Amino acid sequence: MEKRGCKIANKPEENKTLPLETMLDVSDNELAALLETDIHDSILFESADRVRRRIYGTDVYIRGLIEFTNYCKNNCYYCGIRCGNTVLPRYRLSPQEIMTCCVTGYNLGFRTFVLQGGEDDYYSDEIMCRIISEIKTAYPDCAVTLSIGERAYKSYKAFFEAGADRYLLRHETADDEHYRLLHPESMSLQNRKECLRNLKDIGFQAGSGFMVGSPFQKTEHLVKDIRFLQELEPEMIGIGPFITHSDTPFRDYKNGSLELTLRLIAVLRLMFPYALIPATTALGSIDPNGRELGLKAGANVVMPNLSPVSVRKQYSLYDNKICTGEEAAECKVCLQKRVELSGYQIVVSRGDVRK
Repeated sequence: MEKRGCKIANKPEENKTLPLETMLDVSDNELAALLETDIHDSILFESADRVRRRIYGTDVYIRGLIEFTNYCKNNCYYCGIRCGNTVLPRYRLSPQEIMTCCVTGYNLGFRTFVLQGGEDDYYSDEIMCRIISEIKTAYPDCAVTLSIGERAYKSYKAFFEAGADRYLLRHETADDEHYRLLHPESMSLQNRKECLRNLKDIGFQAGSGFMVGSPFQKTEHLVKDIRFLQELEPEMIGIGPFITHSDTPFRDYKNGSLELTLRLIAVLRLMFPYALIPATTALGSIDPNGRELGLKAGANVVMPNLSPVSVRKQYSLYDNKICTGEEAAECKVCLQKRVELSGYQIVVSRGDVRK
C-alpha cells in the first residue's frame, strides 16, 4: 500500500510524520492535531479520494430516503422534531404511502430504500415488519435500511427477520458528559451503544456517526467518536455539521464547520477504507457545494429524498434544509448532474460494502 506522509505539528517546535492512507496506528495527539489545522487538508483529501477510488472507483451509491414520520418521543435539545417542539405540524405516512414512494423510487433506479423517522411508537414492531416485508416482496433486489432509533433487541431481530438489511443509528457523541449536555436525562449513551452492539450481533449492516460542531463539543470528543467507531466497526458512517433549529434550546448556537466536517470525512475514509460514507443533506444545506465537496473528501453515498413533497418541510431536523420542494425525479436528476460534474457517477445498485 502506498504511503504518503505529512508533518503534524503538536507544538510549533514539534513535528511528526503521519502516514496518510495508513492511519490505524495514529495516536490521539496526532489525530487531534490533524483535526485542528487546515494546513494538510489538500493532501488529506487527495489521499482519501485515492483510497475510495481504489476500492469503489468513481461509483456513488444512491439511497432513496423516505422520511415517514416526524413524531418523536425524545426531546433531544438540538433536534427540530423533538417532542418539545409544539409548533411543528406532525405527520405519519401510511404503509400504502410508503409503498408509493418505493414504486416511484424503483422506477427512478433506486435499489435501496431508507425508512427514517423519529422514535414513534405508533409504528409497532408488527407494523414495521409488515412494511419491510411488503417492500422486500415487491422488490427482492433492493435493500431496506431502517433509521428509527433505539428499540429492544427483540424488535431489531424481528425487523431483521422480516427482511431489513441495514440499520442507521448515529451515536451523536461518544463522551458521556457531552451526551448529557445534548440530551434529556431519560436518554442514555450506554443504551445507545448497546443498541448498536445488538444490531451488529443480530447481523445488520450497521451504521453510526456523529454531529460535527455540536454545542460544547471539543476536539477530544471527536477523537473519542472515532475511537468508538473503531471499536464498533460499522459498515456505514454518517457524519454531518450541526445546524441550528429555531425551535430548540440551541437556536442561538453557531453551526458546525463545513471545513472540519470535510476533514473528518477524509480521516474516516482513511481509517475505514471500506465504509459507506454519505455526503449528507446537511452538508448541502450548510454550503451550496457541500455534497460535492464531501464526495471529493472521500464520501461515496448520496441520499435523495423520496418523501412526498407535501411533508418534506415538516421533517425539519434543522433550519434551511435543502430539497424540500423538489419532486423525487427532479431531486435525482439534479443530484446526478452534480455528482457527474464532481468527477463521479451514480450507479444503480444496492451498494453493499466492498471488502
